[in-house]
Amino acid sequence: MDKKIDRADGAWPIAGEKNHSAPSVFRPEALLREARRQRELPLVAVPEVCVLDPDGDVVRYLKRTGAGRIHEGWACYHTELLAFDLEGIGEVGIVGCAVGAPFAVLVAEQLFASGCRLLVSVTSAGQITPIGPTPYFVLIDRALRDEGTSYHYLPGSTFAEAPDAKLLARVEQTGLALPGIALHRGATWTTDAPYRETESAIARARQLGLLAVEMEAAALYAFSATSGRSIVCFAHVTNSMAQTEGDFEKGEADGAKATLAVIATTARVWRS
Repeated sequence: MDKKIDRADGAWPIAGEKNHSAPSVFRPEALLREARRQRELPLVAVPEVCVLDPDGDVVRYLKRTGAGRIHEGWACYHTELLAFDLEGIGEVGIVGCAVGAPFAVLVAEQLFASGCRLLVSVTSAGQITPIGPTPYFVLIDRALRDEGTSYHYLPGSTFAEAPDAKLLARVEQTGLALPGIALHRGATWTTDAPYRETESAIARARQLGLLAVEMEAAALYAFSATSGRSIVCFAHVTNSMAQTEGDFEKGEADGAKATLAVIATTARVWRS
């Protein structure tokens, strides 16, 4: 082995020089084509509004109540897509348990390649700066890039910003009127390592004015910025990182009903 390459100072830095404008050789359309062939799936577009549900609470609620049905054309190797009807929106698609930045963006790329036009991500998050009793939602307008995926889409920077500020403003205005749901807007910390949320890292996050810590938003917004795809990310702040007993309570139906209300509001605003 070349000792120069093996040395730490010679390692390939994740934030090093990359040609961010170059097209990828490996494309989601190609993977979906082959998966569809191997699994003998029909060519059926996914709903234009889709949801990422990393905790899987909404997916489990839809299955439990019989409201969800397997989408027959979803060709992802790693996940299943449930379709369900949302009042005032029509059919919506949802993928559960795509946790973390790489998985979330992998699924997002494939959803948009399959017909999705708006993706809403609602992820469970830990409280960094207390702004009220949990649970509540944070409409994420920027996310600290403490993960790896975003650097393959955008050059290095501290934050990944939500690209469509006008859409976020309209979602915020409408969401504040949701009955029984606390909604705030602000920044979060996206990390790849939830069990490395140290006291010093949390203190630094508070100094930056971050409201919560989650695992997907920075990467999703970086992908959105470079692709022009519509993505809106929410953090469902449900815990203080298990620092007290009785943490992680999400509300009625494990928070699924409130989450569906937030998704419906976002989709209506986007369509209008």
